[in-house]
Amino acid sequence: MGRLDGKVAVITGGNSGVGAATAQLFAKEGAKVVISARRVAPLEEVANKIREAGGEVLAVATDISKPEDAKNLIEKAVEAYGKVDVLVNNAGVLDEGLKPIDRVVDEDLARVLDINAKGTMYCIREATNQMQKNGGGSVVNVASVAGVMGCGGAAYVASKAAIVGITRHTALRFAGKNIRCNAICPGSIATPMVANMRPDNMDADMYGAMGKHADLRVPICMPDDVANILLFFASDESRAITGQAIVSDFGSTL
Repeated sequence: MGRLDGKVAVITGGNSGVGAATAQLFAKEGAKVVISARRVAPLEEVANKIREAGGEVLAVATDISKPEDAKNLIEKAVEAYGKVDVLVNNAGVLDEGLKPIDRVVDEDLARVLDINAKGTMYCIREATNQMQKNGGGSVVNVASVAGVMGCGGAAYVASKAAIVGITRHTALRFAGKNIRCNAICPGSIATPMVANMRPDNMDADMYGAMGKHADLRVPICMPDDVANILLFFASDESRAITGQAIVSDFGSTL
């Protein structure tokens, strides 16, 4: 308890799955939490759970693919709590059906990159501008093992590899300035986002290729597994770590 006392944490995609688990854990550890998502109703449900548990939270409807929304999110956090210490870039979407590079659909590519890659960058830009005024902070990006190993649809892989790259860029940009940036790269996570992924609606070639390079006998991550790693990177316990992309998949891709 108290690992984030006095800190203000902004968490995108805070309406379900990893985002909701992270918001509740951060609030429990003493942070003032600002959660965002496009869907307001489930966002408020998470906020109410945090308040009922005694935490402090602000919910801000946000579409991170719009730069003006990302700017508004950080501005609302500062208006409410005076600063931003932590940004968790968790919001993201999957592509449709694991389509490989030779079958990727232009509209799907644009949608996934707009949210996963560009949206993450918009939020980092706004948060780090504020963190420079505060004297420091920690950015933690939720990428994916897909961005490291290439195991996924082409659009999703590209978007998550971009997050790994911008993580290292951000760390380099602010090295020595007390602003850290790290990424975690989970394997499959049991969340609503992956609930519709079934062999019958996946690209058979890509699904088969992924199966050859993963040990499907090992467990998949639960939201709390990822939230616990995010807590470490958000806290001062990891103050010496920056520019790292840590895979968390129980060893399934080793």
